[in-house]
Amino acid sequence: MTWDMNDLDQGPLPLWFQIADRLRAAIERGEFRPGDALPSEARLNERFGVSRTTARASLDRLEQEGLISRRSGKGSIVLTSRVEQPLNLLSSFSEDMLRRGLQPSYVTRSADYALPTAEVAEALGIDRKTRAFRIDRLLKADGWPIGMSESWISPAVLNSHTPSSRDLDVVSLYTWLERNHGARIAGGQELIEAATATRKLAESLDIAVGAPLLVARRRSHAADGAPIEYAVMHYRADRYRFRVDLVRQ
Repeated sequence: MTWDMNDLDQGPLPLWFQIADRLRAAIERGEFRPGDALPSEARLNERFGVSRTTARASLDRLEQEGLISRRSGKGSIVLTSRVEQPLNLLSSFSEDMLRRGLQPSYVTRSADYALPTAEVAEALGIDRKTRAFRIDRLLKADGWPIGMSESWISPAVLNSHTPSSRDLDVVSLYTWLERNHGARIAGGQELIEAATATRKLAESLDIAVGAPLLVARRRSHAADGAPIEYAVMHYRADRYRFRVDLVRQ
């Protein structure tokens, strides 16, 4: 059954709910695939004879569920499944995506030495006048932008051999560090908070200004506790979520 085969039921279920349910089922069946545009509000109005407000409410619900992305001029675009990250598992973005059957890719915006902020200097245990290697990358899953990563590598880890933008576009940072410097990340601490997208982040992640984001601040260390990386990652809240496994005491 296609989404528009039958008329809506005039029973107790709200019309917007029925339309959202129809479209959700169509996405699950593969009638609409990631990257496809859902029917517009005008098309829903025409097919079901509902108001524009009702049509908009049905699409708003699908956006809230993380199934579509709505942007002016682009319509309602179907998204790939939301990525879920267990909070007790430390892994690179590449490892995380591959474990879920998604193809990771990167766009490196910059990779060079820079003076750290107070936050970075404290995390890496260095003076603010000591430069650290800073990497700014766009993170993608199956070609879709999912997050922005700002990584700072401790100067104690790197020598004159630093990764190029080309290196970082094709390989996991953690893999590169281990292969070229023997720096294996053994553990870390991560803080997670909510934020909204600035204009710069919105343009990079193809979302609206003010859209919700998940921010993860991670300090990663070697087996002896020496800091290796401090990273701040901004994830699209409609594309990424964290999972906590709880045990009752």
